[in-house]
Amino acid sequence: MAAPMSSVGKPSAERSPFNTTSFQKKTRSKLISIPGTRPSVQNGQLLVSTGVTSLDYLLGGGLAVGTVLLIEEDRYDSYSRMILKYFLAEGVVCRHELFVAAAQDNPDDILQELPAPILDDVAIPKPVEQPRLSVEPQDSLDAMKIAWRYQNLPKVQSALASSSRFGHYYDVSKTMEPEIRQAAKCHRFYLPEQPTQSSSTHSSKLESYSALLKSLQEVIHREGFDVAAPMEGMQCAATSSDATQKSKSRNILRIGLHSLGSALWGDDLCCHDKPRNSRTLTTFLYGLRALLRSSLSVAVVTVPSHLIQDRALMGSITRLCDNAIALESFKGSERETNPLYKDYHGLLYVRQVPHLNCLASKLPDHKDLAFKLKRKQFTIERLHLPPDLSETVSRVSRGELAGAATAASACGSGSSGNKHLDF
Repeated sequence: MAAPMSSVGKPSAERSPFNTTSFQKKTRSKLISIPGTRPSVQNGQLLVSTGVTSLDYLLGGGLAVGTVLLIEEDRYDSYSRMILKYFLAEGVVCRHELFVAAAQDNPDDILQELPAPILDDVAIPKPVEQPRLSVEPQDSLDAMKIAWRYQNLPKVQSALASSSRFGHYYDVSKTMEPEIRQAAKCHRFYLPEQPTQSSSTHSSKLESYSALLKSLQEVIHREGFDVAAPMEGMQCAATSSDATQKSKSRNILRIGLHSLGSALWGDDLCCHDKPRNSRTLTTFLYGLRALLRSSLSVAVVTVPSHLIQDRALMGSITRLCDNAIALESFKGSERETNPLYKDYHGLLYVRQVPHLNCLASKLPDHKDLAFKLKRKQFTIERLHLPPDLSETVSRVSRGELAGAATAASACGSGSSGNKHLDF
């Protein structure tokens, strides 16, 4: 154990006998203070917000710096693209740097579609107080009665939210103002604009993934997102002030990679049952995770999993990411007209949660999750069955009861009114 700084350079006779012990008072370690981040209460990991408060709740408070979030796209890439835009919009508001890569749409077009931030009083819905009716106590007791077994049960809370506020709220019906968007520094990677390079056909990486990983590595080292740089300066006491100044100026790099694994990236995962380049995306994810682990960066990757026919390969892609969620949209399916899901636009599945600085990670307390797009916000809620599914179900039930009563009366009277009886 290092000696105290006050006793360095003094003779041993002048030192206090109480300072000879090697035990020191445990102090809280100083974390890097970066705007738009907070430490996790579970494992001490530095967290950033995804822009969707309910998704932050599912991920244990936020998205850990140095990790990868995988989003399995819905069939029309509507809601997965929206979550990606939420993630990038949160980075713009927090003054984080952005790195956007795409093969179909230009990154500038994606940035122009970012939702606009809104005020807290508009974002947080306040409960509306209902006027009380002046009735007698006995009349109020007789007005509504429920079964005794349900009286002590807690009320069902469908919204996913934590007690502490983290992140901002956005209005999807409006786009972000150009002045706010242009204030953030953004690095773009558009595949059609990249120069083609000659490589061997038996390479483990495609040219597109190799160029993307190389571009990411250059941005991380050039802009100073590598965490090894300030740690070297803190080893020397003479340069402690310089290291503190560097740590104060550190920032977060938010990486958004849209629709990896599609044919537009030159990959054949979605085209064949046994693709020739079956390991190119997994090799890229290996390199991406290694790059993020040693940098102040966080990535969100979307993959069209419904087009990948090899489920074992999709399982390998999921395990190579720290967080993984899947979106199932009701658009164009039978569930869109099902009265059971009339209040939602799709289902959300949590495929994987991270294991960071702990042996067991915190799992979501509810597995039946659904999302819906309101007029201004995208929210994730617990899936609950409505008390009455629809009027059609009620009519069918009443019709079945009427038919059963008619059959019972016919059996009791001995008449042959209904010849087809189901016992």
